[in-house]
Amino acid sequence: MLIDDLDPINSFKVGMLESYSQTITDADIKSFSGISGDKNPVHMSDEYAKNSVFERRIAHGLMSASFFSAIFGMKLPGTGCVYLSQNLKFIKPVYIGDTVNATVTLTKLNKRSRRFTFDTICMVNDCIVVSGEAEIYLPKI
Repeated sequence: MLIDDLDPINSFKVGMLESYSQTITDADIKSFSGISGDKNPVHMSDEYAKNSVFERRIAHGLMSASFFSAIFGMKLPGTGCVYLSQNLKFIKPVYIGDTVNATVTLTKLNKRSRRFTFDTICMVNDCIVVSGEAEIYLPKI
């Protein structure tokens, strides 16, 4: 066996996917607000949100998108990877009590540059709420 055969990059194939799910709580929104500094009342105030187009409080869009980081760092490609870029489209709001299912699918793999491209989506029930594409780098160990 060649030493290069032990390189984990060789275990990845286009089409691989991983998911992460989390139900959004009031505490999550408050914590995310504290971390991000985004205290927009559409996230924080029932009274304000009830008069908005959403009619109730919504989660920060980047909260749902942050679940991609959990997948990349812990599952696919996993420990040691570096998040290079992400584009996002926020399609529908996420409300307190919604369960967000984030899924990443490997669409391109350049073993030489050690760069991965992923389609990224978040869904609530059968509706896409966030979509995008990410690029990840896996350093050689």
